[in-house]
Amino acid sequence: MFVMAVIETAEKLLPAGLRPAGSRMLRSLATVLTARGEKATAQRMALTVFAIRIASAALAFLSQIVLARLMGEYEYGVFVFVWVLIVLFGDLSCLGFHTAIVRFLPQYKAAGALEKIRGLTGTARIFGLLSGTAVLVIGMIGLHVFSDRIESYYVIPVFLGLIAMPMITLGDILEGTSRANHWPVMALSPAYIARPVLIILFMLTAIGFGAPHTAVTAMQAALAATYVTTVGQYVATLLRMRRHYQEGPREVDFLGWLGVAFPIFLIEGVSFLLTNSDVVVVGIFLGPQDVAVYFAAAKTMALVHFINFSVKAASGPRFSSLIAEGTRQQLAVAAIDAARWTFWPALGIGLAVVAAGHLLLSLFGSAFTAGYTLMAILLTGILAKALVGPAETLLMMAGKQNMCVLLYAGALAANVSLNLLLIPRLGIEGAAIATATAMGVEAVLLHFAVRRALGIVLFAFATPAKTDMEVR
Repeated sequence: MFVMAVIETAEKLLPAGLRPAGSRMLRSLATVLTARGEKATAQRMALTVFAIRIASAALAFLSQIVLARLMGEYEYGVFVFVWVLIVLFGDLSCLGFHTAIVRFLPQYKAAGALEKIRGLTGTARIFGLLSGTAVLVIGMIGLHVFSDRIESYYVIPVFLGLIAMPMITLGDILEGTSRANHWPVMALSPAYIARPVLIILFMLTAIGFGAPHTAVTAMQAALAATYVTTVGQYVATLLRMRRHYQEGPREVDFLGWLGVAFPIFLIEGVSFLLTNSDVVVVGIFLGPQDVAVYFAAAKTMALVHFINFSVKAASGPRFSSLIAEGTRQQLAVAAIDAARWTFWPALGIGLAVVAAGHLLLSLFGSAFTAGYTLMAILLTGILAKALVGPAETLLMMAGKQNMCVLLYAGALAANVSLNLLLIPRLGIEGAAIATATAMGVEAVLLHFAVRRALGIVLFAFATPAKTDMEVR
């Protein structure tokens, strides 16, 4: 009743010209919010995830501005480089288990196999802690052995970051557990909302007590925030799990779960490396100031990347349904439609972000406006990728995930190779050119992969060929 009252009030506030279309959208939203059943639950989860990701994107952007203002470009560059590395290896340490939970737990729940659910979630938590700790130990050994080859300003921040590794890995496992149970707020809030807020609060508190405005202080704040959020997430998840799945016997199929998790790790790992490799290579070859400027420019352009994420989230279920029940013509229409919904908003928002680039970068500090050219270069790559829309989602829904691994590996190789070639010659502009070119390579590879695997010419300006063939 409350939801309908809010919807009816919103309808009355709409301008007369927008009321018919707006009313339909609001009524559809009301149906999603109030309906029962598995489909409605999935739709509400998707809507909640979308809202959290919008809030987290804005929060991440603002938090980076605050950190850059507190530290200045040099110390901020040190912090950014180290934190990206720690989060990267923390995510990879899961070896795909955090996503495997999402696949297995709903199946076990539908079958009433509570002993398998207990075994899966308990084993995943232990595995996450052990694998994160293993990476911590290996990292500490490497830090000791190669400390004379590492720039001195990175040593202590890396040491502090490594201590956070088990908690980052466990946090990813807990996120997967909550996602599998359709608990989106519990899944995403700790890492995407609570942790960034706590990093800022702990940083400001430390500075208030006289701590220096350095990357070491920021890493100490990040370490404390990571432990607080992950421990809190662990307790909350465990209590909620016990309410839904009472204590009892456990059935463990570790090798079976690992056999599914590892291919997922290859797909997601290569994709995650592709997303972050440019910042890592910049940090290896250039100084902290360059890392800071590049990261600020890339983070600002990430506002455009959000379009692709949104369309991917909405397109996956539609592609899956059409592959199961539709024709190739319907799938082609849906795929090209998704590409258009990716490209045109990306073009509009991208041009707006670049137009406001000097203002947005100046929020980080006056020195960061040097990254304005990088924004324009990165936009070309983003638009190239947007021309094929959520092509990787289409391939994975069609069961072509192995092809996706090869494509991502090719794009990653192009990205790293171009960065290694261009950064020593052109500096951070070379990194931007390399990243944009790698996005173009990825788009071309995806275009030809979709054409070969599914017979669809996937392009934002394409017209689907008329055919009534069933999707195979």
